[in-house]
Amino acid sequence: MNKGMILIVDDEEINRFVLKQAFAEEYETPEAADGEAAMELILQYKDQLKAILLDVFMPHMNGFEVLEAMEEHGLLEKIPVIMITGDKKADVEESALGLGAAEFVTKPFEIPVIQMRVRNTIELFAHKNEMERLVRQQTEKIERQKERLRTSNYRLLEAISTMVEFRDLETGGHIVRIKTFTKLLCDMVMKLYPEYGLTEEKIERIVYASATHDIGKISISDSILLKPGKLTKEEFEIMKTHTTLGAEIIRNLQFTIDREYSSYCYEICLYHHEKYDGQGYPMGLEGDDIPIAAQIVSIADVFDALVSERCYKKAYTPDEAYDMIHNGECGIFNPKLIDCLDRCRRKFTREALKNAERS
Repeated sequence: MNKGMILIVDDEEINRFVLKQAFAEEYETPEAADGEAAMELILQYKDQLKAILLDVFMPHMNGFEVLEAMEEHGLLEKIPVIMITGDKKADVEESALGLGAAEFVTKPFEIPVIQMRVRNTIELFAHKNEMERLVRQQTEKIERQKERLRTSNYRLLEAISTMVEFRDLETGGHIVRIKTFTKLLCDMVMKLYPEYGLTEEKIERIVYASATHDIGKISISDSILLKPGKLTKEEFEIMKTHTTLGAEIIRNLQFTIDREYSSYCYEICLYHHEKYDGQGYPMGLEGDDIPIAAQIVSIADVFDALVSERCYKKAYTPDEAYDMIHNGECGIFNPKLIDCLDRCRRKFTREALKNAERS
């Protein structure tokens, strides 16, 4: 069985000899007479070293500099360093411990005492590393479980939303396109308007949540949902309730969904028909009182509705859709998001034309 190693670093040969004798029975004890030689051995044997007994004041490279070099290589977390010096000044000990030394011993020392302190340090360090490994392992396991749950939630709500689409005589492509358009707009908002606080993680959740925007239509009767002509005033009032009904569905499902994703689903369902000038529904919210996720999905939804054929209308061309959105024919949108739409125009058009080719 291979012994572990303790590296002994001291510019005094007699000190190295004494320490070597103290630990030679249990460990291999390579030696270095200065910091530069010590770093070469540390890098060579980093996986075998159980501890380093390090003098402070040495030529070429002192003990403090060795600690700094080890920190740069990420080794202080792996190998405990016991500083050994004849300097009893408090600031020397403070500096050593502040730079990452695990223990500090002053000369002269009793052999049994140094043996015990080194063994204790090695055991404590090994225990700490093992505990950190177990915590890391458990954290990774929890994160994997959370990711599986999050993916299941995404798929569950997307499946329900797809059922709504097929009931609405859609082909299933609407959700895919809404997610694509939402991602394009979110990326542009993150780039141009950091005040909205979008991040890659938030964008991922918003994109998946966008699929749920019309989930409330599952509660709307076929006679209204599939009516080929214009809805009456009473029918339109019923159709408008898909926003609040969708939000209620999401609220009832919250126990299965992570909080941020649930929040985005709820906001998008409830507010994706609000307008920037306060003329939308169901709450008549105005400006940035409308959550940014709902504002983004609103534009994505309107654009796709315009360029797609529905039971009550023919498809408009992408250019016609842009003009209608700019002219306010579909309600007023946040000027910043219109700017983002303009910058994404080529990509939006490409997606719209791909859909037209499949139709």
